[in-house]
Amino acid sequence: MSFTEHLHQGYRNRKFDIDKRKTEDFIDRFFRFIFFLEYHRCSEIPQIEERLEGFKTEFKEILSSVMKGQEAVESDVFFAKFPKIYRTLEDDARYICENDPAAKNMEEVMFSYPGFFAIAVYRFSHELFKNNVPLIPRIWTEFAHSKTGIDIHPGAEIGKNFFIDHGTGIVIGETTVIGKNVKLYQGVTLGALSVTKDLANEKRHPTIEDNVVIYANATILGGETVIGAHALIGGNVWITESVAPNSVVFHRGLVTVKNKLPVNEPINFVI
Repeated sequence: MSFTEHLHQGYRNRKFDIDKRKTEDFIDRFFRFIFFLEYHRCSEIPQIEERLEGFKTEFKEILSSVMKGQEAVESDVFFAKFPKIYRTLEDDARYICENDPAAKNMEEVMFSYPGFFAIAVYRFSHELFKNNVPLIPRIWTEFAHSKTGIDIHPGAEIGKNFFIDHGTGIVIGETTVIGKNVKLYQGVTLGALSVTKDLANEKRHPTIEDNVVIYANATILGGETVIGAHALIGGNVWITESVAPNSVVFHRGLVTVKNKLPVNEPINFVI
């Protein structure tokens, strides 16, 4: 088989006729519209209603590429639940603003915080994931990942008032469960221990209970690992066992004073 024939076979065997770029562009423009990032203001209610109807029509077209015959129903379900999702996102933005000394107001959070964008795209994607919509939830969250460096699987369950600060390098796995009022800093991994493919439907990622703070570059692994409520997890720790509520876990660094102890000097080198 020639390479051209190989590509032809791939196109013929492709399960979904989806336009990835169009799907990414939709969620980007939808986010910009609903959180007031567009330069031109919608000054009248009929104008807003018209824009929303346009997004609904476009969303049905995207859905039709992965679930023909069910796109109208799924679109109606999504937009019926949208106001509740939106209020949850407003609470997220408010919580971020209240807990980040650098945030001046909610508008700044919505306009410029990558963590808020990643959370918003996750919450939209999660709603579709729960309804077994194929492919689109993952395309959306990976689009947010590419823009922000924050990787949230749409299958994760995340409670209200979720705060991601800085965010770059955060990974939240598919079966992670996160409670209310949780704060994560950059580089945090909520992942799985090494498992085989036959455990794909099992809980592989940790549970983070309410009011937990997890600082930069902490790694928490395993489906049976539970971080109890009100715990504080310090930076750079590695956790594979449960932590009791109200605990403080931190990595104790070793500091030596160079001019007080004999040390072997490293070889000088230049890159």
